[in-house]
Amino acid sequence: MSDEYGLLDTEMSDTPGDEWEEIDVSDTESDRIARQQDREFLSFRKRIKDADQFKVEASVFDDATFAAIYKLVQDGYIDAFGGPVSTGKEASVYTARGDSETVAVKIYRINASDFQQMRAYLDGDPRFSGIGNDKKKVVLSWVRKEFSNLQRAHEAGVRVPKPITTERNVLVMEYVGNDTRALRLAEVEIENPQTAYEVVREYTRRLYAAGLVHGDLSEYNLVIHDSELYVIDLGQAVTIHHPNSREFLERDCHNVARFFSQLGVNVTGDELLEHVIRDEQTPDVDPAFTAYD
Repeated sequence: MSDEYGLLDTEMSDTPGDEWEEIDVSDTESDRIARQQDREFLSFRKRIKDADQFKVEASVFDDATFAAIYKLVQDGYIDAFGGPVSTGKEASVYTARGDSETVAVKIYRINASDFQQMRAYLDGDPRFSGIGNDKKKVVLSWVRKEFSNLQRAHEAGVRVPKPITTERNVLVMEYVGNDTRALRLAEVEIENPQTAYEVVREYTRRLYAAGLVHGDLSEYNLVIHDSELYVIDLGQAVTIHHPNSREFLERDCHNVARFFSQLGVNVTGDELLEHVIRDEQTPDVDPAFTAYD
């Protein structure tokens, strides 16, 4: 394999994944700040609402969301906001100046969407037992889940945006891009499809070995930055113990194979799936654990 799209060294930890990690959805410091509504916070909220990049969307952010951003500024994770990177129904991503580098700030809305599409990834996951349809609990858990998934993927040697911190419904992570965001595979002409495929194949295998299935892997969630391939959008990634994990993995494999076969790579979804699971071992973990009382 050439140096282009070179693989990361693995830092694989001993545990199979984070599927039995308790997720706390209780009120955070951001909620306390939002309730207190002191003069400094109110001034900060007004500045954010008046900023050009937030004018269209500020109405869908509750006070605790502004308080989360305020807390991240206070803690030194964010110094100043840049422009929007992407806008979706559930979340928007912005650039920001961090302590020593540009970071990406992903803000999940709590009141703007019904989140029904999230249910397939949440139902059956013991971390989300007892959440039901409480939007706040769903979103707070989802953000922590995405942070944990990114962390786990990075430890497994998968090139992803490095997670930095979370505060309530806001995720701060490495910004992948230069003056503009990194381009998706669907947006570029790939000079060496075979090499690119081999990297994606290995990353899919490493994710699975780490106990994770991306769940939405395609040419739209793979980007190129400085001739390196990154896997993005791991919020919906599930653990291998999720009841639909095999279905999601098969879909990922067929999506990846479809894309690269169109570029002339001799591969099928079944072949990719076989490669990913060839060393399959189910970790010995107590499936009875429930994250919520």
